[in-house]
Amino acid sequence: MSPSRRLLALLSVASAVAIPGAMLHAREPGHDDHELARQALERGQVLPLRTVLERVEREYQGQVLKVEFEHDDGHFIYEIRLLQRDDRMVKLKVDAVDGRVLQVKRKEH
Repeated sequence: MSPSRRLLALLSVASAVAIPGAMLHAREPGHDDHELARQALERGQVLPLRTVLERVEREYQGQVLKVEFEHDDGHFIYEIRLLQRDDRMVKLKVDAVDGRVLQVKRKEH
């Protein structure tokens, strides 16, 4: 199995437990980034997706619809889209290492 497929499989298993029905994508520009991300997950260098989602759902009160995993400028990022109770869509960029929310974008109804 290629490194990119292994990464997607690892993240898919994590997301299936944490967010049934949500879509998960691994977006990385090249093969080396996939391998780097896979190694980071295996070594515990990034937080498990479940941990990040529990924090985000608690703080932003919404249902996760989509998760993307990226490696941008040397940082691992979870991009999370969720639908809040008031029907607003929120897109969060979360540092995969410490779970810190780096950016919040809201779309009104």
